[in-house]
Amino acid sequence: MLPDPLFVLAPPRSFTSVVCGMLGQHPQMYGLPEVNLSAAETLGEMWGFYSRRRFGRDGLLRAVAQLYSGHQTVQTIMLAQRWVQIRLRVDTGTVFRELAEKANGAVLVDKSPINVLRVEYLYRLRKAFPRARFIHLIRHPRAMGESILKIFGNTMLIKLGSFDYSTEPPTIDPQKTWYTMHVNTLMFLETVPREQQMRVLGEDLLSDPDTHLREIAGWMGLRTDEAAIEQMLHPERSPFACFGPPNARFGGDPNFLGSPALKRSKGKRPELDGPLPWRPDGGELSAEVKELARQFGYK
Repeated sequence: MLPDPLFVLAPPRSFTSVVCGMLGQHPQMYGLPEVNLSAAETLGEMWGFYSRRRFGRDGLLRAVAQLYSGHQTVQTIMLAQRWVQIRLRVDTGTVFRELAEKANGAVLVDKSPINVLRVEYLYRLRKAFPRARFIHLIRHPRAMGESILKIFGNTMLIKLGSFDYSTEPPTIDPQKTWYTMHVNTLMFLETVPREQQMRVLGEDLLSDPDTHLREIAGWMGLRTDEAAIEQMLHPERSPFACFGPPNARFGGDPNFLGSPALKRSKGKRPELDGPLPWRPDGGELSAEVKELARQFGYK
């Protein structure tokens, strides 16, 4: 019987890459790149969804190449492309289970940010894996906004429709994405038994990874000994903690792919109040964003 997967739920630029990389180094877990399988009912529909955004396909191709061939090269990625073409009519839950079968009994860990884009994507995960576990990973809204703009600029936010329509013209504002994706996650988790979910503040985890990684492993019912935790402190050892071959370069945050080692933080968090650096009108976080952030423990 295959172990139930673990899904890390968070918006983009919320420490998902490094967290998944750390979890995947546990001897009983396997961290995937962004496979994006929740975006559609069948693999063919998912493949079409990313027809103009090839980076969205790279993670699945790299995962298939690594799991089936043991390495990622131009040739094994080409074989992975053929693997996908044969399964275009297969439902995405079955595809995920096929990957799990190749992981030698390890718990698959998926952190694809698209999972939280729509609540229906989250329900699709639960339908395929009723006993899956979910980590709700959170980053301060100000820090997440600054990070997403630094890495991706306005392009991603325009595609996500992250606008403040109270201004004329509407202002591009990443806090809208932060709020919407966390509300989607909260709505979904209301339907999930408490023992199958955990909330983690990214700043806390990165400031004291030993403690928080041990808590996660214990909650999963996995090893919590020093050797297991030590392995988790090295996300750079993941086969996906680097850029892939030319025909599948990405599959995750390019910032992490270029510098994947764990960088411990001091746990310092920005203030919720005050003007936002990306707002030309000096606007602040909205009242609803501040309220939700305070519920999560930010001040």
